[in-house]
Amino acid sequence: MAVEVLTTADGRAKAALSRAHASAWQAARTAGHMPPVGRATPPDRPARPDRPELLDPRDVPRRRPGSPQGRIAMLHAVAHIELNAVDLHWDIVARFADTPMPPGFYDDWVKSAVEESNHFNLICDCLEAMGSHYGALPAHAGMWRAAEDTADDLLGRLAVVPMVLEARGLDVTPGMIDIFRRADETRAVEAMEVIYSEEVHHVAYGSKWFHFLCGRHDLDPKGVFHDLVRRYFHGALKPPFNEEKRAEAGLPPDFYWPLAERHTRQG
Repeated sequence: MAVEVLTTADGRAKAALSRAHASAWQAARTAGHMPPVGRATPPDRPARPDRPELLDPRDVPRRRPGSPQGRIAMLHAVAHIELNAVDLHWDIVARFADTPMPPGFYDDWVKSAVEESNHFNLICDCLEAMGSHYGALPAHAGMWRAAEDTADDLLGRLAVVPMVLEARGLDVTPGMIDIFRRADETRAVEAMEVIYSEEVHHVAYGSKWFHFLCGRHDLDPKGVFHDLVRRYFHGALKPPFNEEKRAEAGLPPDFYWPLAERHTRQG
């Protein structure tokens, strides 16, 4: 199921398949069954549609968020992030199946995958209502880099993807919601509020299973987190941080503030 999602290129088709497979998994679990996890070989990179054109982050055009074109560009970037998130959550299921994990591990990432699929559809609907679509603009080519860097390290994947990258979403999404609210883009506000609410859970799942694995191996979670982020994440973490939502997701300040010190001093 996971590999089928990862090897489907079209965004809407990928989201539909993700939702269908998640429903099948969740129906079995609700009925009290644990489907076999099995083994599969996920692709090094997920299939992608011909558009958007993927560019180096430095080459992606920047647009002012105060203009309609700027707000479309912002939503397009969010759609791209959400599509990558669908693949990231299915990839963690398939890539690390050799690591024995409780059923709840799979429950959490399947639930996250279907929520990210819904997020992608919500943002695509907003783009189409504004006369655009996903693929109309170039997008960030480096979105899969964290997955490639942590392809052989489950603890590293949990540290960098949900606990750093998705946690960053908790920091920046309130400001994006304000931009759309000031522009009376009600549909975009509602979509972003759904994303903001549900992303807390995804960060929390990352923190939960990171601590679980640290406990299994008698490791200090904070020290391991700092080491892994310094190894796999390129650059310092950037404040300001949404400390309330990060705490709600199980990320205390002493996990991320020390990783921001170099950035803060330079600033």
